[in-house]
Amino acid sequence: MGNRGMEDLIPLVNQLQDAFSSIGQACNLDLPQIAVVGGQSAGKSSVLENFVGRDFLPRGNGIVTRRPLVLQLISANAEWAEFLHCKGKKFTDFDEVRQEIEAETDRVTGANKGISPVPINLRVYSPHVLNLTLIDLPGITKVPVGDQPVDIEQQIKDMIMQFITRESCLILAVTPANTDLANSDALKLAKDVDTQGLRTIGVITKLDLMDEGTDARDVLENKLLPLRRGYIGVVNRSQKDIDGRKDIKTALEAERKFFLSHPSYRHMAEKMGTPRLQKVLNQQLTNHIRDTLPAFRSKLQSQLLALDKEAEEYRGYRPDDPSRKTKQLLQMVQQFSVDFEKRIEGSGDQVDTVELSGGAKINRIFHERFPFELVKMECDEKEMRREISYAIKNIHGIRTGLFTPDMAFEAIVKKQVIKLKEPCVKCVDMVIQELINTVRQCSNKLECFPRLREETERIVTAHIRDRERGAKDQVLLVIDIQLSYINTNHEDFIGFANAQQRSSQTNKSQSSAGNQVIRKGWLTINNISIMKGGAKEYWFVLTAESLSWFKDDEEKEKKYMLPLDNLKVRDVEKSFMSSKHIFCIFNTESRNVYKDNRTLELACDSQEDVDSWKSSLLRAGVYPEKITTVESETTTASDNFSMDPQLERKVETIRNLVDSYMAIVNKCIRDLMPKTIMHLMINNVKEFINAELLAQLYSAGDQNALMDESQEQAQRRDEVLRTHQALKEALTIIGDISTSTITVPLPPPVDSSWVGGTSGGRRSPPPSPTAPRRMSSGQRPAPRGAPPPPNRPGPLGPFNNSADSPQAPSRPNRAPPSIPSRRPPPSPTRQVP
Repeated sequence: MGNRGMEDLIPLVNQLQDAFSSIGQACNLDLPQIAVVGGQSAGKSSVLENFVGRDFLPRGNGIVTRRPLVLQLISANAEWAEFLHCKGKKFTDFDEVRQEIEAETDRVTGANKGISPVPINLRVYSPHVLNLTLIDLPGITKVPVGDQPVDIEQQIKDMIMQFITRESCLILAVTPANTDLANSDALKLAKDVDTQGLRTIGVITKLDLMDEGTDARDVLENKLLPLRRGYIGVVNRSQKDIDGRKDIKTALEAERKFFLSHPSYRHMAEKMGTPRLQKVLNQQLTNHIRDTLPAFRSKLQSQLLALDKEAEEYRGYRPDDPSRKTKQLLQMVQQFSVDFEKRIEGSGDQVDTVELSGGAKINRIFHERFPFELVKMECDEKEMRREISYAIKNIHGIRTGLFTPDMAFEAIVKKQVIKLKEPCVKCVDMVIQELINTVRQCSNKLECFPRLREETERIVTAHIRDRERGAKDQVLLVIDIQLSYINTNHEDFIGFANAQQRSSQTNKSQSSAGNQVIRKGWLTINNISIMKGGAKEYWFVLTAESLSWFKDDEEKEKKYMLPLDNLKVRDVEKSFMSSKHIFCIFNTESRNVYKDNRTLELACDSQEDVDSWKSSLLRAGVYPEKITTVESETTTASDNFSMDPQLERKVETIRNLVDSYMAIVNKCIRDLMPKTIMHLMINNVKEFINAELLAQLYSAGDQNALMDESQEQAQRRDEVLRTHQALKEALTIIGDISTSTITVPLPPPVDSSWVGGTSGGRRSPPPSPTAPRRMSSGQRPAPRGAPPPPNRPGPLGPFNNSADSPQAPSRPNRAPPSIPSRRPPPSPTRQVP
């Protein structure tokens, strides 16, 4: 390969890639693409071949590149080429590569000069290249030839713009020396996408084909029509050289000889030629690599700091050391105990922000779920009154009673108290399940030792199950104690004397609590028709008397207020298409609840939110629907049952007494249940973990077997140590690259407004009387005494020195700071008297 500069870069990139590969990461250098842009037959393909160092592109008269050629260079141990359209086929002969490019071009565009924007993708694998993308684009033409469309120029420009608009694309704007540079389409396109000139390099080709007596010295010195990155002149192989199989190495030697021997270029021969172009481009690649190093270094340093502590622990690690195993077992059990207590009692560190867990969830069970389960056990008003009336009549028997019997009150109360057993036992089950979940969460830190984790979970879970029976027995004992004696002398019990006044007092208390806010929050009304906007979220406010919703939580725009009279709640089956959980509110008298809807369907994000809202509605007196198989029979019986006024007064009295006493019982149960479960279950499990878990583990089997680490942990330890070492080596390599390479700063900005302008370019200053005169194409030395020839543009633009000509571009009064102003002695044939 002919690009020596690229080969110098390869070790640097390989070192970086090796460093990142050793830690299992990709080295995303994202090296720039290099696009060659220019007019038809400007020498673009030759420039591209010289950069790669291989002769593989088609040659001929007219348009040769008729489809974009996207050439991917990939570093590999061997050298071959592959086409995307010929997957699996390797080309080792680059003459065959050229033939395949020609055949594939003709297949899509035809053999009559047609073009196509569909690119040809070619990959070249070689040990002498970097991972780069080079793009050979069709030459810009203005006159359609053969099968080309009439808008061929615009099509080619659009095709070129697709590639050069990318910020990572370096643009080689190629212009032949024997054309007008001021009207270079390549430079105009480059200026459109690179206004600052940061990624555009001017390339002047065919310097050896200029007319005798003319040169491009002012252009190459960046004095005339300047670019920020300047111009580089190259001499490519002619068609005769290509036909004669002149190789690239010989062509480079001829190019070098041309610049050294030419009187106008020999003073800047070191800044001209293909090697110089390669050096400039390779320096851009070096700059790009150096620009990425700070981000790489920062990334590696942060990873190294994250692994420092863990690597230090593993550095002197001996898996089979018995003393280490004993010490680690004690540490693991102690850590498990601390984690369990923190999850139950709460802690500021390692807070779960996604869901409730541990003590927070148990607290919710005690104060939301358990009261909700208690209220669900309450029967509706009609059923209660029917049971009381039956009890009174059955106690009196064949006689007609004159007084309200105490036994009816006790029978109804005991029946209601017995119903409390089910929610109490359910509360214990929910707490036990949460304790087991907490144990599993805490044991996650023991996953390095699978046997230890398994034994720990088994021992603690078995203890929780052992305590389950005792806790349930104690809870049921509390219910049995309530059943054993009905204490009608309780200070909160209203008594028979005050039972008649219960209704009026209840009504007063309800009216006074009517404005009390029970809950606020967002809910989605789910059963609004699509014609009316579909499901929508509102801000709901629940009070003791009504349920209102607003547009937002500022509560300024009220949408509706729903009274709670005769309302009940029931669950709604989750829709297949919906991710939300739904419940609905309905009227027990079959009236519309909301506008034309018999029900109001409300949706929450989780089932826990649904249960919480239902619990809040219970506090407001909206009870869940009671589902029974004999509902219709009960309704019929209650509807047909009639009471005389005396019996109705007795029923009302006992009803008030039952409400009063059950309120006392519920208050007591709600207070005792959390205390009982806390004492018999939660505190007991914490004490067991602190005091007995370690002894149980020792008695469970061989402690060495318990502390056998998992295969994953062994791999993790080796990976941490290896990664830690690789990170240190990678940082060292990056430091070496930083010191062994340099960044070449950008040249200062220049006035490149002449590119694409309509003023004919910049105007040059009047020539000095002693300065030699440059001549344009077609000019010959004038005889002494002859009048000066008229001004006319030369091959590289209007290169004459007349400042009065409207066609002449102006030259700056002084050379740019980076360009030397001295000139070699003029040739006698170029002097003008």
